Amino acid sequence: MLNAKSRAFGKNTRMNGTRNMTQQEWEQLNQQLLKKIGQNNFKTWIEPLKFRDLQNGIATFHVPTNFLGNYVSQNFSDAILHELRTVDPSVCRLSFAVPTCTSTSRSSAPTATAPAVKVAAPRPTLNTAPLDKRFTFDSFVVGKPNELAHAAAKRVAEGGPVTFNPLFLYGGVGLGKTHLMHAIAWELQTSRPDLNVLYLSAEQFMYRFVQALRDRKMMDFKEIFRSVDVLMVDDVQFIAGKDSTQEEFFHTFNALVDQNKQIIISADRAPGEIKDLEDRVKSRLQCGLVVDLHPTDYELRLGIMQSKVEMQQANYPGLKVEDGVLEFLAHRISTNVRVLEGALTRLFAFASLVGREINMELTQDCLADVLRASERKITVEEIQRKVSDHFNIRLSDMIGPKRLRSYARPRQVAMYLCKKMTSRSLPEIGRRFGGRDHTTVMHGVRRIEELKVQDGQMAEDLELLRRSLEA
Repeated sequence: MLNAKSRAFGKNTRMNGTRNMTQQEWEQLNQQLLKKIGQNNFKTWIEPLKFRDLQNGIATFHVPTNFLGNYVSQNFSDAILHELRTVDPSVCRLSFAVPTCTSTSRSSAPTATAPAVKVAAPRPTLNTAPLDKRFTFDSFVVGKPNELAHAAAKRVAEGGPVTFNPLFLYGGVGLGKTHLMHAIAWELQTSRPDLNVLYLSAEQFMYRFVQALRDRKMMDFKEIFRSVDVLMVDDVQFIAGKDSTQEEFFHTFNALVDQNKQIIISADRAPGEIKDLEDRVKSRLQCGLVVDLHPTDYELRLGIMQSKVEMQQANYPGLKVEDGVLEFLAHRISTNVRVLEGALTRLFAFASLVGREINMELTQDCLADVLRASERKITVEEIQRKVSDHFNIRLSDMIGPKRLRSYARPRQVAMYLCKKMTSRSLPEIGRRFGGRDHTTVMHGVRRIEELKVQDGQMAEDLELLRRSLEA
């Protein structure tokens, strides 16, 4: 039953067309809203609302940000309308506006203006992570292992609409993921300065989220991340296992995709292979273009070395590299490009300091520790993955108990390669293949040796797998 004050409010509103609700009256309605939506939702979304006026059946509220107004309108408008209608049945809709200044004058006289127009709030400051000036598209060496990733990155960097969102780049350490991320950011800043581009690591995303929670500034955090045109998050695997950060990242991702904003993500492995990452986050990351940056081959490493030499000669103009040195390094250092670049920097600095020519002897003396550490050590797990990918079967089927020929033959191939390319004993190899006996491994190795002689296709497959593993 309505009290006298509520009836008077409704009467005055219908007579005058507009009336300011007192703080006391709004608080009375707030108590009912608190019971309906819960304390957390109320404190986050309803408490910041400031009632402005009620005019022509439209209740107008001042909000601190446009994002908050949109969220309340989508999720809590029915509940607010219900409570307002207990006071005045003529209320038909809500309007949310960001005030132009803190002291907004309120006119008590009725006006003929339309519902309040949303005033764009000033854009929050975006503290983008520092970008390395060396990492541009011009300095990125393109080869077969990274040509798709480079083409996709270039398409996104054009700043126009793309057919894939998000772009997910993944690959091992030192294969160029961060280089492409920085290159996209540089290109967008140059060609589309009007765009809000936010680049940061997953660790920085988590840090900003925790800081916003601590300082009770979650609305500012949400407004910043939902107002960008391009969001770039590096090393997203860092948020795996951090439930609250994943949830906020999930909501941020959805909000940006709904607004057709571009998202670019990088990680050290594919979304489905990131442990402790929620399924809903994985599915979102997999819905766009997922691109693998493959390990560099010899030709690409040599091209990168030649590019780096040109850069180093700008710092050491008097130094030249003897023929065969770059080829030697490109062949021996196959782990990642960062090690390759570091070795070259070290080589030029050493040669300059001691006043010697960069020849094979100096290279082997100066980089002895790097060359030893870069010796390729192939693991049983790596062989199993390569073989299962080559024969297009699941890894679990290959090492499982099934004896179908389509599984047994790849299993024998993997056992053969493990025996030839690793130092593992037969019992050890058997244990890695579902706890099989060492005699099973011996039989598999002998069978593949026989087939290698009899079957040209088997010999070709073995050579292809061997070269792929040694690359």
